[in-house]
Amino acid sequence: MSNASQPNRLLSESSLYLRQHAQNPVDWYPWGEEALQKARSEDKPIFLSIGYSACHWCHVMEHESFEDPTTAAYLNTHFVCIKVDREERPDLDTIYMSALQAMTREGGGWPLSIWLTPDLHPFYAGTYFPPDNRYAPHRPSFPAILAALVEAWRMRRAEIAERAGQVVEFLKQLGPEPDAKSEELTVENLKSICDALARGIDRTNGGFGRAPKFPHTFELRLLLRGYDRFREASYLDAVNLTLEKMALGGIYDQVGGGFHRYSVDARWLVPHFEKMLYDNALLVPTYLEALQVTGNDFYREVVQETLDYTLREMTSPQGGFYSTQDADSEGEEGKFYVWSLAEIENILGPDDARIFADVYDISPGGNFEGHNIPNRNRTWEQSAKLNGLPVAQLREKIHACRQKLYEVRSKRVWPGRDEKILTAWNGLMITAFAKAGAILGDLEYSAAAEKAANYLWSIRSSEGLLFRSCADNSPPKIDAYLEDYTFLAAGLVDLYQATQNTKYLASAQTLIEKMIDLFWDEKGKGFFYTRENKSDLITRTKEMHDGSTPAGNSVAVMVLLRLAHLLDRFDYQAKARATLSSYRTQIMESPSGSGQLLIAADYLLGPQKEIVLLGDKKDPQFESLGQLVQRRFEPRAEIRLRDNSEAESAILSKFVEGKSTEVGEMALFLCQNYACELPVNGVEAIRTRLESQT
Repeated sequence: MSNASQPNRLLSESSLYLRQHAQNPVDWYPWGEEALQKARSEDKPIFLSIGYSACHWCHVMEHESFEDPTTAAYLNTHFVCIKVDREERPDLDTIYMSALQAMTREGGGWPLSIWLTPDLHPFYAGTYFPPDNRYAPHRPSFPAILAALVEAWRMRRAEIAERAGQVVEFLKQLGPEPDAKSEELTVENLKSICDALARGIDRTNGGFGRAPKFPHTFELRLLLRGYDRFREASYLDAVNLTLEKMALGGIYDQVGGGFHRYSVDARWLVPHFEKMLYDNALLVPTYLEALQVTGNDFYREVVQETLDYTLREMTSPQGGFYSTQDADSEGEEGKFYVWSLAEIENILGPDDARIFADVYDISPGGNFEGHNIPNRNRTWEQSAKLNGLPVAQLREKIHACRQKLYEVRSKRVWPGRDEKILTAWNGLMITAFAKAGAILGDLEYSAAAEKAANYLWSIRSSEGLLFRSCADNSPPKIDAYLEDYTFLAAGLVDLYQATQNTKYLASAQTLIEKMIDLFWDEKGKGFFYTRENKSDLITRTKEMHDGSTPAGNSVAVMVLLRLAHLLDRFDYQAKARATLSSYRTQIMESPSGSGQLLIAADYLLGPQKEIVLLGDKKDPQFESLGQLVQRRFEPRAEIRLRDNSEAESAILSKFVEGKSTEVGEMALFLCQNYACELPVNGVEAIRTRLESQT
């Protein structure tokens, strides 16, 4: 039995979340054969606790219960206790969160507390339990739950077995049934869904639904595609309102850049202060696409500040991106990020503090529990007029103030940072940096994407397989899931588009071939979440719901369609179409959970385009025209910028077939649905054509 002075088995784990519990008196095991065999041999139920390092209520339950010697002793006597990091083992989290929802009819959340038989069948579940009856009768105390379960295990084993068996059967049948008719989505379907999204927008604050509010990036990107296709102004209005309100609100870190997880209120003021890599990775392409459509430089600033924050605070020396920053520091949520007016006056001086306070809603009483979360209620032009300053001078002054505040904030106790590098989330951030590098013409961003991609490529297994995660000084050890293959492959395709280096395209194809081999379901279509050899899982699931991150199947469809287009691989397109059409009913019934699938459907419905620019890459004019190509909003287009003196890579031979020009000349080829316009020749003619936006 472990005690507070003797670390338990979690001390040597690579997961920060597991190591955070290494000093608990609970005799924790990581998930693995040692713990599962102990449960079988001693005929003990398993107490499975799932969470993640930035989870506020996970920390609360640890302090209240898992650090309590009496509670720990009871757990150690009657249960085999297992800790799981949901970010490392999303397969386990998905299965047992579904079990919780089936047993309780509740939405779920973390910490996930679930009790299993030795054969891993769930028979009781909940989330956070307090150490006493403070929330009774709706949420009993943790000791009361434990005592009741011990008694049930001793006296009602047959009842437990029956209940657990029913839950397992339910889990095996979980998920949408493939549509028998396999009908494909239509342009009319897209129009009706976009109409519904635009009607559902909060017309005052932007965003969808009531508090708490999440960014919903897939729906916003779908509306941008709807605007491009249908020219409905309401679609673009909904996107602009939402993106502007978020970037002006407290959900955005106005001092250091980057977005917090979500807003607890309707107007984006008070965030849940944790910062997740995937949120920022998904928001960057959303703002970039809005920049392409509108030309609004405010969106450029948000992208640059978010990516600069990522480089500064969330990037490992090897180039991979860390996963999360906590909401808490010094035991208080948000303490690192909030300010008092007196503190700002002391740092900036009275004159600059007055202007900063006016711009960022800083007051003596505060806007959050007596403190201030910086946020903006006015445009730069409005604030400049109120303060009697030219806009440029105001912005320069505010920038200097933010720098001073950031330097002071950097001396505070920092929130914890989970430094594990998750392949899937890194794939999303590679896309963000690659797209920013291409659209903004910033080589630093492209280089960051390349460094991360090359690092992840270098740590594959000897068979070329990906791992789920890695951490400094710890070898990777968990097999990758569907989303790891698809998100990274998507990032590599975007990296190819940004750099025009075909090695990234070849690498993406290699991953997709592995993905098909490991996860494809020939019978039911679509892709399983896990490989077939996962013997510690009670069922093999498919993920089709686009939530805080896109579903592996959704991104698989998009990558397959793009590679089919680029590489002339109609077998890839066939698998993508089969997956989309098999789940048409789910998409139509739950479009809010199918945003990325709908983006893929929009791509498939076309018109699919190719933009090929040929010329001398050493010519500054070629680089300038290439930038014009990249800045266009062309969500259904693939791009090739090629030096006409070099032989084309074999991997793209079909894509550029029949497109050529004389050495020293420039030509632009615009193609749609496999038919090309006459080439546009000469720098000025090409520039005019690209600036036409048609």
